[in-house]
Formats: sequence, C-alpha cells, structure tokens
Amino acid sequence: MVPHQRCFAPQWCCETAGTCDPHVQTASAPIDFLSTLVSILIPCFNAAPWVRAAVESALNQTYENLEVVVVDDGSTDDSAAVLASIRDRRLKIIRQSNRGQCAAANRAYAESIGELIKFFDADDLLSPDHIERQINCLGERRDAVALAEWARFYGDDPTTAEFAPSGMYRDALPADWLATEWMNARPMMQSALWLIPRPILERSGLWDERLSLINDFEFFARVLLYASQILYCPGARLYYRSGLSSSLSGRKTRKAAESALLSLMLGTQHLLDADASPRAKRACANVLQDFVYSFYPEHGDLRAKAITRVKELGGADLQPDGPPGFHRLRNVLGWKVARRAQRAAERLGVNAASLRARLRA
Repeated sequence: MVPHQRCFAPQWCCETAGTCDPHVQTASAPIDFLSTLVSILIPCFNAAPWVRAAVESALNQTYENLEVVVVDDGSTDDSAAVLASIRDRRLKIIRQSNRGQCAAANRAYAESIGELIKFFDADDLLSPDHIERQINCLGERRDAVALAEWARFYGDDPTTAEFAPSGMYRDALPADWLATEWMNARPMMQSALWLIPRPILERSGLWDERLSLINDFEFFARVLLYASQILYCPGARLYYRSGLSSSLSGRKTRKAAESALLSLMLGTQHLLDADASPRAKRACANVLQDFVYSFYPEHGDLRAKAITRVKELGGADLQPDGPPGFHRLRNVLGWKVARRAQRAAERLGVNAASLRARLRA
C-alpha cells in the first residue's frame, strides 16, 4: 500500500482527478530526490496569457531537482514581461530573434544541463507530481523513455480535462507502439508526454528546423526509435490547452502544409527503416492518407505526392475524419463535398468550433 502523502495539487488538478483522485495511486518516490536533474524546456512565442501558468506548473512539481529553460522566440506581446516577473532560481530565460519553435527548442536544449529532458509547450499544464511519477517510472534506466497521460482543456479551465483510458497507455517496444498508434492516422505525439534521457537525444538528434506544423511527428518518431522501450507512467498528467486560434496545429497555410507533408514523409520513413512489415506500411500509408483528407481541396500538388506514396506502400484503409456535420453530409454526398462545406463553414465562422469559441469569450 502506498503511504499517504501531502497533496501539492492546485484546486483545478484535484477537480480533474489529479493527485487527489483515490483511483490514481500517489507516487511513492523511492528514488534519491537529489540525484537526477530534470530539464523542462519551453519554447515561447506570444504566449503572454498562458506562459505564467505553464512555467509555474513546471516549477511547482513535487520533484524539485529541476531546471526550467524558457526560450522567448522573438515574442511581440508581453511574454518577456510575464516571464521576468517569475522569481525562481531554477528558471532560466533566454531571448532570441524569431526563428521558429524547433529552433527555440534546440536552443533550450543547448542551454540545459539536465540528465532527463522534457519539452513542454508554453500554454499547457503539468500535474504537480508529473515529473516525480515519470522519474520513478524510469528508475535508473537511460535506454527507455517515459510516457505520460493527457487530456484536452479549453480556455482557462483545466477542470474541463477528462482523462480517459486509452490503448496508447502501455509499456511497448517503440516500433510496435508507433505502428499501432499510427494505424488510425491521428496519433498523439505531444511534446510534454515524454521524459527523455539525454543520451537518447544525443544519438537521435534534435528538432528539424525546417519544420513547423506537426514538427513533433517527425521528431518523436525518430527519438522513440532510438529508445529500447516506452514505459507508461500512470497518473503523470498533461493538460493540453485546445481551441487557441494562434496554435500551430490549426494552421493550413502553404508553408504549414509543406511542413506537415515533410514531417509525415520523414517520420514514416523512420518507422519503415526500423520495421518494413506489412503492418507498419499500412500504418504509414494511413498517416499519409489522412494528410490527403485533411488538406483537401487545397495544395493539390502536395496531396498528389502523398497519394503516390500511399500507393507505393500498398494502399490505406483509413476513412476521412471530421466533425459530426461533416459525417452527416459525407454519408449523402461523399467526403469531398462534405470537406468543401466544412472549409466554407470555417471561413465564415459558422462551424461548431467557432461558435463554441465565441460562447467561451
């Protein structure tokens, strides 16, 4: 039986079944709390409304032997002032001209000294015992990576996060985990899920600075395949802020589309280099087919490249995804008409997501 520990959780964490949830076992902390330095690395660009909460969630961990390195990547809002107002000797703030999220993450890594590394977005939140649980999960292993849990929340209300069981939460060999999670083409590869030993990153290499949209897909495909195992850490929770208009994941510009396709092409090749089985090929084909569905009707040349690669891999069996209205229309008129209608609704601001955002405002 795990001994009772004092709860360090903020009220929102308790309300979303965090460390106070009786169904989630409290971290027992058998390790030496002074032995391993953890570096939490935060690229920041125009995140003034959220960066304080993100940084404080990193600093207020039950595991205290950590550093937080924030790279302000040329922000033009009040991010610099917000960061300067946070007083903690473990916080290091670096400012540079705008070079993109990948470059900022690489700069943060170069300035860090920790043995274990977590990349963390400037608008998300960590549960108070997140690092402690992942440290305990890894133990002395430096050939494996630790996997956390995640849930979305909207606006400034983390209590909307609902942590549900998922097949992705398991110990696994990296190639098997990737092939399984990619089969439905919509894997969660978010940066802060992972606690990564520095020796793995030294072998895998850092972020590809050519990429912007879904840069994490290529990066974590590469990093995970340099690990010998993925270790799931129950109760280590990431609160993933959703619904922001400034989010990289919501961009559909030409540059973003080019980045997405390049990331998918590179990431899928990483898996195929490790596992060229029919199952892995089908998972990679499905990921690329999802690009075709997601970017229709724009960027026809990029979609054509993805379609060619899908055929080379033996074809995909993925169905298009979208909101409920998309599926209702798709069943009658087909997915292409439904996607065009969805894009028109998004441009006019009459889609369900835009209406929900206005109601929250």
